[in-house]
Amino acid sequence: MSAETEYNELVKYIGQTHGGEAGQMFGKKIININGKAGIALSEDCIVFKLPESEHKKGMALAGSVLWDPSGKGRPMKEWVQVSIAHKEKFKGFAKAAAEYVG
Repeated sequence: MSAETEYNELVKYIGQTHGGEAGQMFGKKIININGKAGIALSEDCIVFKLPESEHKKGMALAGSVLWDPSGKGRPMKEWVQVSIAHKEKFKGFAKAAAEYVG
């Protein structure tokens, strides 16, 4: 399954559970919760804006990095870019992100 397919599943899930909606930010597909971005699709990864406890779990996964949407060495400290290799964790991170930004 591709990251885009996973993203589309998260749009449905967060739409049903937290009223999330698909949108755009920094030229990337995102999921807004109450008008605030909380989840994004970037390359072959899903990106989550996470509270500290979940942020640590996300960063501990192999291949996870702070998200740098501009690609200019300015990562966003609350956003964790998680590889498709960890797709089984996506729903949990999505729920945490939705609760954090919502």
